This record gives sequence, structure tokens and C-alpha cells, in this order.
Amino acid sequence: MNTAVLRTEVRLFRREPGALFWILLFPTLLLVILGSIPSFRNHDPDLGGLRTIDVYVPVAVLLGLIVGGLQSMPQTLTGYRERGILRRMSTTPVRPTALLTAQMTVYGGAALASALLALAVGRFAFAVRLPEQPLGYLLALVLAVLAALALGAVVSALSRTTKIAGAIGSAVFFPAMFCAGVWAPVQTMPHVLARIVGYTPFGAAAEALNRAAAGHWPGWTHVGVLVVWTLLLTGAASRWFRWE
Repeated sequence: MNTAVLRTEVRLFRREPGALFWILLFPTLLLVILGSIPSFRNHDPDLGGLRTIDVYVPVAVLLGLIVGGLQSMPQTLTGYRERGILRRMSTTPVRPTALLTAQMTVYGGAALASALLALAVGRFAFAVRLPEQPLGYLLALVLAVLAALALGAVVSALSRTTKIAGAIGSAVFFPAMFCAGVWAPVQTMPHVLARIVGYTPFGAAAEALNRAAAGHWPGWTHVGVLVVWTLLLTGAASRWFRWE
């Protein structure tokens, strides 16, 4: 039964060109645009000898999961609640939790696919080195996806309508992008600001991905921050989420 729900959600997701573009393609497209700037392909002493395009690959990786977790998933879940789909499901053998699990699987999978696409394009188009600590990179990426989905579940729990979900999601979306380094990579931030950002879920994820890309195991502080945020947000979503 859960497999049938998942297949249905995958089909519905594939019919959403907006979600497909913004989650799967936009982060890589942004990376291509930045990589097309000649100065971004030059080594920068202020970045420890890295190029600007090198430090933007983890940003592109995070961007897809931020869009999916904070914008697309809350809109979909809130729309289901608003249209009474969750209420009707509660009268069938399929429990609403199956739908929630399917949604998180679909958007989590899309975020991981977006990350792989960004890494592949960075490597083959701009010679960005693949993560030198792949297991640490995968751990940081999975934790970041879980944190994004948990935060999206909180947005869904707090939203009675899709308009409210859009407003709350946007209010959280832009600070999340800042912490991930979209406007300024974490490496270029002032020390105090970088430390503060490092205690946010996406700032911690950016730091963990950067360390793993450089060949180091993600700092346990950053991993711990991601775990704590995921647990706190999951608990809040479980407490506040309503099916009707």
C-alpha cells in the first residue's frame, strides 16, 4: 500500500515542471552561470587557493534541498490538507502517514539527485575536484536533507492554507539561502558571522560539506548541529502537525 502511494507521488511530482526545474535544474544552472564568469575560474588566495566556482559547488548542492524542503513540499502537503485529501485518506486503509513518508522520500530523492547533478557538472564542466572524503560528504548531505525536510514539515504544520505556506516558506527560504552561502560563501564571511551561521542547519551543512570536499571528516560540531536541528524540528512538526 505504501509503495502504491509512493509511485503515485512520484508520478505527480514528474508532472510538476516548476518543481522539476527549481529543485533539479536551477542549482546546476546557477553553477553554470557562475562558472561562465572568467574571474570565478581563477585561483583566489583569500579562498585558500581555491577558485570561486570551487566554493560554489557545495552551495549549489544545498540549494536544491532548500528549495524542495522549504518551498515545494510544504505547498504540496498544505494543499492536500486544504482540499481535504488527508481527511478522506483517514477513512481508507492508507494512513496519512504513508503520504507524508512518500512526500519526504520524493523530495529527499530529488534533492540528492540535484546534488549529484551539480557535482557532475562542476567536475566535467569546470574541473571542480570531487569530494576527497566521499563518506563524510555523503553523511553531511544526508543530514542536510533530513534537516531541510524537517524544517519543511514544520512550515507545513504551521500553515492552514497554501498561501500561508508560501509566505512562511519564503520567510525562511531567504535566510536559509544566506546561511548556505548563496550570496557570500561561508569562507568569505567575517569570522564572527561565520561562527553564528555555523550554528544554523544550512550553515553547519555548508561547513561540513566544505571540510569533506577538502578531504577532512566533517567537524563533529557541525554534524552535531545538524542532528540537533533535525531532532528539534522533527519533534516540533510531530507536535504541531494536523491532518485536517
